[in-house]
Amino acid sequence: MRVVIGVDLGSTTTKAVVLGEDGRMLGRGITNTRSNYDVACALAKGEAVVATRFALFREELRGRLPDGPAGDAIVREVERCFRLEQYLGQLAELREELRTVAEPATWHRFGPELGARAVALADRIGREAPAAFASDAPRGSEFFRDLVGARWRVLAEDPATRGSVGFDGLMSCFDKAIVRVENRALDLSFARHARPAVERYIRESGGIERDFAHALGNAAAVAAATQIVEWNVVGTGYGRSKLPFRKEQIRSEILCHGLGAHRFFPGTRTVLDIGGQDTKAIQVDERGIVTSFQMNDRCAAGCGRYLGYIADEMNVAVQELGPMAQRATRSVRINSTCTVFAGAELRDRLALGQKREDVVAGLHRAIVLRAMSLLARSGGVRDEFTFTGGVARNAAAVAALHQLVRENYGEVTLNISPDSIYTGAYGAALFALRGAEVPAAVA
Repeated sequence: MRVVIGVDLGSTTTKAVVLGEDGRMLGRGITNTRSNYDVACALAKGEAVVATRFALFREELRGRLPDGPAGDAIVREVERCFRLEQYLGQLAELREELRTVAEPATWHRFGPELGARAVALADRIGREAPAAFASDAPRGSEFFRDLVGARWRVLAEDPATRGSVGFDGLMSCFDKAIVRVENRALDLSFARHARPAVERYIRESGGIERDFAHALGNAAAVAAATQIVEWNVVGTGYGRSKLPFRKEQIRSEILCHGLGAHRFFPGTRTVLDIGGQDTKAIQVDERGIVTSFQMNDRCAAGCGRYLGYIADEMNVAVQELGPMAQRATRSVRINSTCTVFAGAELRDRLALGQKREDVVAGLHRAIVLRAMSLLARSGGVRDEFTFTGGVARNAAAVAALHQLVRENYGEVTLNISPDSIYTGAYGAALFALRGAEVPAAVA
């Protein structure tokens, strides 16, 4: 089967979308952007291809799966087992890197105990992995570094598990090892992990019929063996100039977000994208062609980096900020528009006894206020208005945007796709479909 792929290399995450020849979205993938852009691009594309193969897996099981939610649940469970197998494979790589970076010659003040403690922590995280990936277990992130890092920090803070090595030694060891693992192109493919995932699902399910178990294994084998031909690929995003593509395979973020938002919501006339490193206010016509735009790419205030900085200041995960802000009883006014000064103001507000929730709510409002000024300069907000980018996943930011748009422009349809973070990659894939000519590679 021939496909086109769009890649959006952002400052914090890299996204990829796979489309079929008919323009239908077959798969999407995401990874955290790292210093090695080639690896980030390859991993995001690989994840999108994995999702495409899961679509093939489901198609192969047509007629064997129960209708409706029951059939959906089976595919989700197999995919959950697949993610666990990927995680365990990455954890094995991390374990070996921990052994290497913890050599006594490097960490002479700890002697051999650091390596032993670090490997023991990795082993414990591995034993806990099945419970962490259970069907009802909450997972705050999609990324290996975040998942393993959160548990590592908890264990490293426990005197019973860190021994005499100390928290700083274990965290430094982890930081060195995880960078090595992240910047290596690991085999996370469907072909490697699908069969173990199906076998795990069958074991966990118990009493599954033999014929259906065979059908699952056969569907996974067919999906893994199907040839996926990369017909064309287009890249965009903050780091697009670093993508390993030809010049004609690169498109601007403005064009891709405008087209992607229009295809998600054909009535779109105004687009706001709050990304990790920049914010874009875009006006499009009835065909999704950009007519004007304004962009902030000189300051982190009003971008996802702003939230990341605040999360670091508060020593919480960035995913916790939105729910925290939603618990606020009032929104504290934040006077500074600079990220660094906002951090100082945050500390001052907390020192004065103001609630964290109220301060964080004020910070979310400050981000959206900065975006509103861009929207005004680009031509204002027209119906329909589409919000894209990673910050569109933040419920507190969405609520603040709703309120401010209503106050300034009245009732306007606000669109947010569940796939909003993939809007740029989707637009890039649509450009790839338009320019597809000759098959380039086999995924």
